[in-house]
Amino acid sequence: MLLVGNGKLITRDPDLPFIPDGCAAVRGSAIFMVGTTSELRTKYPEAEFIDAKGGLIMPGFINSHMHFYSTFSRGMIPPGEPAKDFSQVLERLWWKLDKALTLKDIYYSAMTSLVDCIKCGCTTVIDHHASPTAVTGSLCEIAKATREAGIRASLCYEVSDRDGQKTAYEGIRENISFIDWAEEQNDPMISGKFGLHASFTLSDLTLEKCAEAMEGRNTGFHVHVAEGPEDEKDSVAKYGKRIVERFRDHGITGENSVFVHCIHTDESERDIIRETNTAVVHNPESNMGNAVGSASVREMIKEGLLVGLGTDGYLCDMIQSYRLGNALCKHSSGDPGAGWGELPQMLFVNNAEIAERCFPVRLGMIKEGYAADIIIMDYIPPTAISEKNINGHLLFGSSGRNVVTTIANGKVLMKDRKLTELDRERIFAKARECSKEVWKRL
Repeated sequence: MLLVGNGKLITRDPDLPFIPDGCAAVRGSAIFMVGTTSELRTKYPEAEFIDAKGGLIMPGFINSHMHFYSTFSRGMIPPGEPAKDFSQVLERLWWKLDKALTLKDIYYSAMTSLVDCIKCGCTTVIDHHASPTAVTGSLCEIAKATREAGIRASLCYEVSDRDGQKTAYEGIRENISFIDWAEEQNDPMISGKFGLHASFTLSDLTLEKCAEAMEGRNTGFHVHVAEGPEDEKDSVAKYGKRIVERFRDHGITGENSVFVHCIHTDESERDIIRETNTAVVHNPESNMGNAVGSASVREMIKEGLLVGLGTDGYLCDMIQSYRLGNALCKHSSGDPGAGWGELPQMLFVNNAEIAERCFPVRLGMIKEGYAADIIIMDYIPPTAISEKNINGHLLFGSSGRNVVTTIANGKVLMKDRKLTELDRERIFAKARECSKEVWKRL
């Protein structure tokens, strides 16, 4: 038995959202009970106790779209002229980086990201991977890293025609092989999806092969949709259909599928997304950084779409994504009242629903029967805090670096800012060695 108490307990449970001096009891991998600190310490005096020291006790964060493979781009100066548009960003940065990765690089790139996830209190990640010269076995390398780190992860490989048919088919095999392996493992901390890059790099033939390969499997697809305006223009010009219509016709939509970005989708496409119960993931930092526009998240949510929040590999700090998402929502709409309700819904509620479609556990609340994903944040409020203003405190007063303790699936991964399972210095030293060689191969 483990008790996490002596803090302001933010449960995200609508029936009991806030306990001023709260405590969560963990038995094995699940929440066993919640209550006041005095109540649970009296009831279970022999239990191990983690003292929040008056800070915030919350559910672990969930990142609904991540790229572990992007880590080695940090500080990198891509060869050639700077990119002028999104197509050039892909061609001159990401498509050079992913080709330069070996299986060893993939492992250490994931490990460094996972250290950052733990440091920022992120306990569940839905990742999207690409490494065209090291396809086979790449997802198992990432799974090895996530298991060592103790983070829950859904993984997929990005199928694309940009590197030729042979590589595309190898990507199909990698997805199916990993999906089947993950199901055989029956591990609630690992799952697979079928990854696709984007409409403009996928022919009808390749999409048909992907759909055929997925027959009899229901894990769903994970794909970028209408991130840049070129994607929609390409689909209409080549196929006479907008992207979401095209994907629906190929069986890519559905409850277990994740459509990332959806910046340039129109109302008819949003109707298809809603009707097929396909999830959407918004990535504000990436959209701003790539100057591709801002998704109409307010409209999507009003129309009944399930919209989550991701980072697209930019960082691992979900509070930062929350903050920028809130600002972008206001900026793009010209309404200072925008974002107050939508962004907390996306981060704290919708991300959990999206993740629950990937894993056989309940997520996103500190409540009996839910996965024991708990973080402690070193945040002492300068003003009154209650269930009515928690999100405002997080938005303006905290960051992922306020996280001091991270527990995932009942396992303590970081305590008082010290990692308990991983050797950060060794991992980052190895990462620097690998990234140096990766940069040489660009």
